[in-house]
Amino acid sequence: MTSIAFDDQPPHSASLTDYDRQHLTLYIRLLDAAEEGAEWTEVVSVLFGLDPDRDRERAQRVHDSHLARARWMTEHGYCDLLQAGMN
Repeated sequence: MTSIAFDDQPPHSASLTDYDRQHLTLYIRLLDAAEEGAEWTEVVSVLFGLDPDRDRERAQRVHDSHLARARWMTEHGYCDLLQAGMN
């Protein structure tokens, strides 16, 4: 279970945010779980500590929005990380 705070949805931004930087490990774990075909209900329970049986809509929104942002990072956000690392 994660010990860091998270929002129901990560910020929508065309560039890397502080939230993204703080949640890189979470994003990687989400991508790994998706690649392995893990059931989203198990993933949201383990990574976010949410019970999808108690609030399925919220749990799915949290999972799906963070997974989408993680995928965005693999296509766009990583460029900001690389540039920051070169400075």
